[in-house]
Amino acid sequence: MFLFPIIYILLFAVAITRIIKGKPEAALLFIQFALPIYITTLSVVTLYDLKSWIPILQVCKEIIILLTLTTVLFSLQKKPHLHTTDWLFIAYVGWIVLYVVLPIGEYGFKDKLIAMKNMAFFAFIYFTGRFMDLKQIILSKYFHYACLLAIPAAILVLWEAVNYTHFQTFTGYADYMFFFLGQEPAGHYGLNWTFEAENDGLKRFASFFANPLDHAAGTLVCIAAILALATTNTKKVKLSNFLIVAFIASVCSIIFALSRASFASYLFIIYAYAYITKRKQWLTYIHYGGIVIVSIAIFLISDDIYQFIIGTLNFTNSSSAYHILQWLEGIEAVIKNPFGYGMGAAGRVSAFAGENIGGENQLLIIAVQAGIIAMLLYIAIYVSVTKTALQMAVKEKGRAKKIGIFIALLKLGMIIPILTAEAESYLYIGYVIAFFSGVMINIKYHSDDYRNRHTRPETGENGTKDNTGRTLPAV
Repeated sequence: MFLFPIIYILLFAVAITRIIKGKPEAALLFIQFALPIYITTLSVVTLYDLKSWIPILQVCKEIIILLTLTTVLFSLQKKPHLHTTDWLFIAYVGWIVLYVVLPIGEYGFKDKLIAMKNMAFFAFIYFTGRFMDLKQIILSKYFHYACLLAIPAAILVLWEAVNYTHFQTFTGYADYMFFFLGQEPAGHYGLNWTFEAENDGLKRFASFFANPLDHAAGTLVCIAAILALATTNTKKVKLSNFLIVAFIASVCSIIFALSRASFASYLFIIYAYAYITKRKQWLTYIHYGGIVIVSIAIFLISDDIYQFIIGTLNFTNSSSAYHILQWLEGIEAVIKNPFGYGMGAAGRVSAFAGENIGGENQLLIIAVQAGIIAMLLYIAIYVSVTKTALQMAVKEKGRAKKIGIFIALLKLGMIIPILTAEAESYLYIGYVIAFFSGVMINIKYHSDDYRNRHTRPETGENGTKDNTGRTLPAV
């Protein structure tokens, strides 16, 4: 177990060293391999009774991002031109800062800062990717890293499934959750309710991720990376043996994590890819395959899983009913106070104090704290990034096309988790989406700037006139 803290600390040390030496892209090494084992690392440290290390290990991720962002900003050669998406991020952070400094809400300044970090730190991650030198980022390498991560995750989750044992029962997870988050062990397995389904408590497995939901969300990064890497400038799809293995690994993870939202998102990502890239044959296979799978499943699945699915669809199981109650509570709170109740009124800060208002929905968590304006800005950012990604996926070629596909699929895939959970609490996928969204806008800006500087007027007959009939000057 001690290997997890060692790996985490080594990744932090390597990343910091490289960033200081002028290689800010090393932050991605930490994001892609340290964040998935973040909670497991803290749990193991608690297990070994090294609780004094916890606060230090917790701030490592923020140190990495802030140091990288500082390095990137100081290395800029000229004043950057800001994209519409950039201004939306700035407006969102500015609005949240107002709720921190103004006397709004019941929580103190420290708690407000923690709430702000939970709500708005993704903007700092975005700008880190936005202003990084593109020469330092080899997209295919980091997409392959995302696929590579899925393989050990699947191996561990298969071990959990075969032994029908949660890995977290050995890591000190319950002790960490109790001592640092104030959560008593719950459920049938001494962890919390997230690790089991309703009815008879069918186990859900997390591998080395924070919990099954975080694990399932992490598989979305893998499938999006696989599809981006397999895409070419033609209509051909190139799947290497490595990508096939990664795909099988991701399927294992999404099945045994047993997350309804992420499973639906996983399938939707594949469908969206077929639609975006206009693969009509894929769509036909998906449609007929879906009918066959549903027909077979009706007769072959166990009663527990059948009841789990039916309860999800008609919102009669305890989890679905709890979602609805939380949504209604959040909507009612927003209607009563459209400008919000102050930072910390919803989300993890209030949950720790036992006073949470309307969780289980990222948009409501934002609106309850900072009002409808903050929620609308968040939605505007989401739409702007997704729209840009879709445009690049369809119109661009090369790396611009690949990152457009990657971000578009992840953004579309995260719609369901955003509506059913505090999605920004999923560290790994949250950091990946924010960082590569910044890289995507960075690529788009440089591509547009290059076109503006190098595209000549469209010429008419014999190349002597433009398309309005004016004579072109000699070059």
